[in-house]
Amino acid sequence: MIWPFTRKTGEPAPQAPPPADGPPRRFVIPDIHGCNLTFQALVEEIIALRKDDDLYLLGDYMDRGPRSREVIQYVMELMEKGYRIFPLRGNHEEMFLNACADRSQYRTWILNGGYAALDSFGVNDACDVPLHFHSFCSNLPYFYLLDDYLLVHAGFNLEAEEPYADTQAMLWNRTRTMSKEHLGGRTMICGHTPQPLKEIEKMLKRDNGLIILDNGCFLAGRKGMGSLLALELNSRTLYSQTNIDTP
Repeated sequence: MIWPFTRKTGEPAPQAPPPADGPPRRFVIPDIHGCNLTFQALVEEIIALRKDDDLYLLGDYMDRGPRSREVIQYVMELMEKGYRIFPLRGNHEEMFLNACADRSQYRTWILNGGYAALDSFGVNDACDVPLHFHSFCSNLPYFYLLDDYLLVHAGFNLEAEEPYADTQAMLWNRTRTMSKEHLGGRTMICGHTPQPLKEIEKMLKRDNGLIILDNGCFLAGRKGMGSLLALELNSRTLYSQTNIDTP
């Protein structure tokens, strides 16, 4: 089931139902990429996040879109207010950190949307971004292992002797297939590789161990793309907010 919300056309926003007596709602939101207006609308108006909900974020808060600083600030503010937010590291946070720690990596970050992040922070260099933003990114974990789901930004190298130690795979893999047998009966949910909305819906129906949840929020105007999604894990309900950050 998917709840679309096309705020640009003025349609009313369907909201997620309030949690019933039982386990708290569990939401997963993938790659935000500087689309903070879209992110806030999804969190506050569509899923109507409550303090007894769990919200898992799959990384890539920054770059490409116009509001990298605002996205990270909003996540930190939610955590400070007592919301149960569980953010993961994405490859764009890794590139940002590397751009300051290893100057040879600076160009890689810039070519992957770093200029938009610099504009958002109002600085000219990754090392000039305020320290608390560096600290936020550097302390992000690489994955979350739940009883029924495995959450990661990009994927896993299941051929590695210790898959949970291959952090580069977690940030950069382009996962295409997965089997629940390899994950102890769990379903892996990742972002990183933008998918048309119809393909994401098919993955939810197939239930074959893999859901790639990234609809390319920053790709506004591209057919089948350009929305930020939230998946409620208990009900497998998919919620959508079209990009309202890019004119």
